[in-house]
This record gives sequence, C-alpha cells and structure tokens, in this order.
Amino acid sequence: MRLAILLPFLAFLTAWTCSAVAIWFPGRVAARRLVPVSGALLLGTALFGLIPELAGEIGWPITLAFVATGFGLLTLLDKLGYPVCPSCSHGEGFAVALMLATAVHAFVDGWGLSASTTLGPAILFHKLPEGLALGGMLRAAEGRTGRAVAFAAGAEISTVVGGFVGSRVPQGPWLYWPLALAGGTFLFLGVHAMERMRK
Repeated sequence: MRLAILLPFLAFLTAWTCSAVAIWFPGRVAARRLVPVSGALLLGTALFGLIPELAGEIGWPITLAFVATGFGLLTLLDKLGYPVCPSCSHGEGFAVALMLATAVHAFVDGWGLSASTTLGPAILFHKLPEGLALGGMLRAAEGRTGRAVAFAAGAEISTVVGGFVGSRVPQGPWLYWPLALAGGTFLFLGVHAMERMRK
C-alpha cells in the first residue's frame, strides 16, 4: 500500500520539477529548445516503453486501437482549429484548460502506478518529458512565472490523488485503456514537437 502511494508522489515531484525547470529556463530561445527534447523523450517513452508494456497486458490489437484513437482525437482537434502547440502563446484561458486536461491525464498516471508494477517504470519515465512540455506550454500561455508554476502543481498533484484512488478500487483490464489513449497523445505531441526542429 505504501508503494502504491509513494510511486505516484515520486511521479508528481518529477513532473512538477521538470515543469518548473521549463518555466524558469532563461530566455525564450532556450525554452524552445526544450520542446524538441521533450518531444523526443515522449516518442521514445511511448514507442519503447509504454506501448509495448500495455500490449503485454491487454494485447496488441486493443492497445493499437486505443493508441490510434488518442492520436486521432488530437489530430481532429488540431484540424478543427484548436492547435496543440507547446511553444505557442494561447493566453490564460488556455493555461487553465491545459491544467485541467493535464490533471485528468495525471490522475490516470497515478492510478496506473498504483495498479501495475510492470508499467511503473514507463509511467515514471514519461513524467520527465510531460513536465518539460507542460512547463513550456504554461510558460508561453501564462505571463507570470509564479502562476505558471502553481498551475503545473495543480495539474500534476492529481497523480497522487489517482494513486490513492487506484490503490483502493478493484483493478481490471479496462484500466489500461486510458493509458493506451495517453500513449496515442504522446505520439502526437512527440511528432508535433520534433517537427519544430526542422523550423
């Protein structure tokens, strides 16, 4: 039980620290350099960590179906005029929406950490690029550094909440479905961030 809470707390600290680094990183040019790095880490985590581990738990067909759905949802939002751009300035409204969306994702991460020892390393490792990407987006969207760091903490603390809830709820294979959806979003965000290297 202690490990089920300790891992989500460690994941929260990892993501929040990386977000703070990205927010406080000196200079806009330097911050832009973090975006491709976090994109590469997200791609690597999804392709070589999270997705293969999920396939081992629920099989390749289900995993790939949910990964494709997650990728497709962000692609659709992008096509509808709601771009997911880690270095674009979207204003405070975007910062709040980003915080809420990340909180939902972090809750699933915490639940996954409390439920699966095999997925633990992949989930923990992806908190590094997740934190960097979140910090980069909040830096662009929120002009005040303190508020951006607070938004990051508010988003990522739900990792601990998810771990607490997950340690008390019966587990089932359905738990891996939202994690596979998240894997698809990692692919989208990773590809999107890597494209910035060409520009």
